Amino acid sequence: MISPSTMQAVRESGAVPAAGYVLEVEHVRKEFPGVLALDDVHFKLRRGTVHALMGENGAGKSTLMKIIAGIYTPDSGTFKLRGQDIRLKSPLDALENGIAMIHQELNLMGPMTVAENIWIRREPTNRFGLINHAEMRRKTEELFKRLNIELDPGVEVGSLSVANRQMVEIAKAVSFNSDVLIMDEPTSALTEKEVAHLFRIIHALKDQGKGIIYITHKMSELFEIADEVSVFRDGKYIATKLSTEVTRDDIIRMMVGREITQMFPKEEVPIGKVKLSVKGLTLKGVFHDVSFDVREGEILGIAGLVGSGRSNIAETIFGVTPASAGTIEIDGKQISITSPSIAMKNGMAFLTEDRKDTGCFLLLDIQDNTQMAVLQSRYVNYGFVQQSRLSKDSEAMAQTLRVRTPDMHEPIMNLSGGNQQKVLIARWLLTQPRILILDEPTRGIDVGAKAEIHRLVSQLAGQGVAVIMISSEMPEVLGMSDRIMVVHEGRVTGFLDRKDANQVKIMELAAH
Repeated sequence: MISPSTMQAVRESGAVPAAGYVLEVEHVRKEFPGVLALDDVHFKLRRGTVHALMGENGAGKSTLMKIIAGIYTPDSGTFKLRGQDIRLKSPLDALENGIAMIHQELNLMGPMTVAENIWIRREPTNRFGLINHAEMRRKTEELFKRLNIELDPGVEVGSLSVANRQMVEIAKAVSFNSDVLIMDEPTSALTEKEVAHLFRIIHALKDQGKGIIYITHKMSELFEIADEVSVFRDGKYIATKLSTEVTRDDIIRMMVGREITQMFPKEEVPIGKVKLSVKGLTLKGVFHDVSFDVREGEILGIAGLVGSGRSNIAETIFGVTPASAGTIEIDGKQISITSPSIAMKNGMAFLTEDRKDTGCFLLLDIQDNTQMAVLQSRYVNYGFVQQSRLSKDSEAMAQTLRVRTPDMHEPIMNLSGGNQQKVLIARWLLTQPRILILDEPTRGIDVGAKAEIHRLVSQLAGQGVAVIMISSEMPEVLGMSDRIMVVHEGRVTGFLDRKDANQVKIMELAAH
């Protein structure tokens, strides 16, 4: 391993290998019980470039990045950083050698302040050895000024939106002055304005000679920000191309090994009677006077900028945060939904947007996570769980959604983010809901799995399920919705029928 002092000297000298590669990975293999995650993989990152890494969930992208970041140890393979052989033993080892990773699932400490999260284990101290909070704040403000981030260093991270927490993660990685920055789905919770801000930061980092590895499932981002793209499939390296040499369809073919002919397989189904009616719903200080109906077989899309109150409305309907005012009717009958259990008893299911904090039970296995919502329902007879039938249905649901796992007893924390999302969808589909609320159902999901989930949602609508779908992805809202409700700053600003909706009209209402 290169010592930190030697690495710092190399960084300051600006020396790079003749080939211009800041990082070179060759013949990497990594096997987990029952799964060959990486098989003879190679990857090279040029200095001053953005290198996109593409592949379906479970293709091996995140596993390779975790190896590069020192989280996993490879079974075999060689690594060179700035032309010198290196073997990383821990994430701290990686950071000291100039490699920082911004994880797809945010890893910040909620009760700690923004500044404390950024400088944890590197806090400036005074002459008595105590943390110098004034200096730590000054350094944070200086960092934010350089990145043009407008956040108070003294606020608790737990009080921030997902988007602002993502910006803190990015600032933390930049604060290490790393040569290699790994960004895993960095824009998954950002608005268009925040994405543009992030891209400006990335361009500035490129100009400083940093090498950036960029994992995304958003094709438009790839062509906007990446210089090169490497594609992985089933743990194997497929190809590396200049982003100017390939089309969206080329990349999809390499990723999935097949054509994705219909991204939004919306079926025309009969729209039935009103299933859910929300009138004057209010959560004081968050949203006000929200009213809408959803019919059997209908998909109601909810659009709006991050922070508009979309998710809060969904949580209140499901009883996570009981309403301050307003009514909720199901099949024409008014229901007081003060808890999720009441919502579930009335045929409702809710897929949360934050799978790590409010979705997955990370220490439990896939089977337990899948079964979590049905242990007090149709699988219980005289107080006893019908485990055999439940396990059979759980496995069938996992197969339907193509959850990539050796078996149902694999801890869910070992799965990729997209496969975790599929398990959560399986959980709620097992409840056989009549009202299904989906908050960002395909965030962090690869292009092949997106099409499968869209097809499944369309099929559920065909079975008479009333679907509410919240999404920040405009093509998804336009492609899947029968009607679209747009929210701005906690108020409904308008409704659009499928035939009349387009991106311009939605954005006009979203910025009303």
